[in-house]
Amino acid sequence: MIFYFSGTGNSYATAQFLSDKLGEPIVDIAQATQRNETEYFLGENEKLGFVFPIYAWAPPKAVVDFVKRLNLHSEEQPYTFGVCTCGGSAGNAMDVLEDALKKKGIALDSGFSVVMPDNYIVMFKVKPLAKQEEILEEANETMERIAWAIEQEKRDFFRVKRGKGAAFLTTVIYPLFLRGGTKTKPFHVTSDCISCGLCEKVCTDGCIQMYKGVPRWMKEKCNMCLACANRCPKEAIQYGKRTKEKGRYIHPCWK
Repeated sequence: MIFYFSGTGNSYATAQFLSDKLGEPIVDIAQATQRNETEYFLGENEKLGFVFPIYAWAPPKAVVDFVKRLNLHSEEQPYTFGVCTCGGSAGNAMDVLEDALKKKGIALDSGFSVVMPDNYIVMFKVKPLAKQEEILEEANETMERIAWAIEQEKRDFFRVKRGKGAAFLTTVIYPLFLRGGTKTKPFHVTSDCISCGLCEKVCTDGCIQMYKGVPRWMKEKCNMCLACANRCPKEAIQYGKRTKEKGRYIHPCWK
């Protein structure tokens, strides 16, 4: 069973790829959380996986919170793996997942990172399409190697691009991101909005509600997955002035 969290499709595509290769079902963490589903049963020889994006060099808070609430039933200790998708480096994100799982009595056997096109348009411009295609092609090759390692049940096997200053980035920058970088107040809609309601449907936090044809962010903070901004067909959702002229990114699997 593979649990995944995804805002713009990178981690979903990775989870689906591994599902196809390994014959494991996938579960959307965001949907499971909104439905308050926490109890799962693993079959004989069924593996346990977590696929998620990197937010400020750590797993999304929603992923860690889901692990904390997870009520997993298995007759044996499952082979457990983690895969993170990132625009560059992952920091010590896999350590965060490992610690959360350890508190549930689950050992993380392997961990991997896959470099994907970045979607964090609050800071970065979206890469040109040709560069995106190049990155995605390399990502597919990486996923092939990951699937092989998982199939072989490699243990104590970690292939994660941590980057420089990983400990500092995960232990210092990530908490700052949670404190100040996940506020919804800067989100606003331009006159380009066509009232399609897609933002409400794709929000991983159940945070958006349509009111008189335009979205409203109903929570002070959100997952900051940027699904609303990136997947808006008219690019009508902005985050202050920081997302203007940055482009938008969606993995091809969700286009």
